[in-house]
Amino acid sequence: MIKLYSDRDLLDALKQKKKLFLIFWIVTAFVAAGFVACVVCYLRLPYHDERGNIIVAVTSVLLALYLIFCFPYGGICLKRIRSYCKMLSFLSVGLKESAVLPFEDIEDWTTRDGVDVNVAVFGVKNIKRDEVMHRHIYVDGEKDFPPFEVGDRVRLVTQGNLLIEYEILTPHTKDHPTFTETLQ
Repeated sequence: MIKLYSDRDLLDALKQKKKLFLIFWIVTAFVAAGFVACVVCYLRLPYHDERGNIIVAVTSVLLALYLIFCFPYGGICLKRIRSYCKMLSFLSVGLKESAVLPFEDIEDWTTRDGVDVNVAVFGVKNIKRDEVMHRHIYVDGEKDFPPFEVGDRVRLVTQGNLLIEYEILTPHTKDHPTFTETLQ
């Protein structure tokens, strides 16, 4: 079985999360210090001084730049790293499911619980009817996509449809029909 994740992955993600939050708090501290300095300078000015308008304008620009920084940084960087760390922490405590399924197709990228994933489609035979259902297994976008070929029978270990481990049992050959071809 080829494992996609190790304990080091979670530690690296947590280290990156800590670094990104440190950057956020450093920027916040500088903006707060600048704001306090502007307020102190404004309060020390004499009544109706012309420099008061300049200090108010500098304070407004400083806070506007901070808000422009916060929304993309918090909405993109921090949200994505929090989702990725949450996903990695669920791998250690979540319920794991094992199955042997034939690989059918690769679908487009998607986002699942805030994490970018590739979608691998596997065929599952319906017990009640003679048809193939499709199961979508998510492969982490940060990892290399496994070398699946159409028709390969693959042993999968998943947690919430996220691929954790895999093993290619029988590679597909050109002279043998695939799983979906045998049902037709």
